[in-house]
Amino acid sequence: MSAPRPDGTGLFIAGQRETGQDVRIGNVTAAVAVANIVKSSLGPVGLDKMLVDDIGDVLITNDGATILGQLEVEHPAARVLVDLAQLQDSEVGDGTTSVVIIAAELLRRGNELVKIGIHPTTVISGFRAALKAAVSFIKKEMVIKVAELDDFHLINAAKTSMSSKIIGTEADLFSKLVVKAVKSVRMKATAA
Repeated sequence: MSAPRPDGTGLFIAGQRETGQDVRIGNVTAAVAVANIVKSSLGPVGLDKMLVDDIGDVLITNDGATILGQLEVEHPAARVLVDLAQLQDSEVGDGTTSVVIIAAELLRRGNELVKIGIHPTTVISGFRAALKAAVSFIKKEMVIKVAELDDFHLINAAKTSMSSKIIGTEADLFSKLVVKAVKSVRMKATAA
């Protein structure tokens, strides 16, 4: 490796600095590439991926967190998506593929807006406004009070949360078992 240039730019002698649209396009391309790797594994009919490491060990999975965890990602923007998927997996335990695909698509669409002359700050403000509107809609239209939930809702929630895991074909049995177990330990609120 050669020494940095004496003019204080921090670049190496044969290096060059990239800025603006070129960097933005590179970052979006890297993020979309990561999303494309896991996109085909999304959902109940998602395809399995066969991963082979350096020593020839084979891993077959359709779990987005596992796939992304096995990748050796060096690009900073792509690394952010991999870290996002790992955070989603550790916090929620599911939804890693969806998070990566949605994030990459937001970056791609935001970059298209910047290309037609909309300032990046305006794009970010629009994303924040859309987030507030989406959360408001979900709270107003899609949230069901716990008191209104019956076994049907609980069983469907259990099936959904277990659908991408090993249980798959026995979802009916295990979802009913989970609901029964949860209800058996439910505690009633008492006035203090």
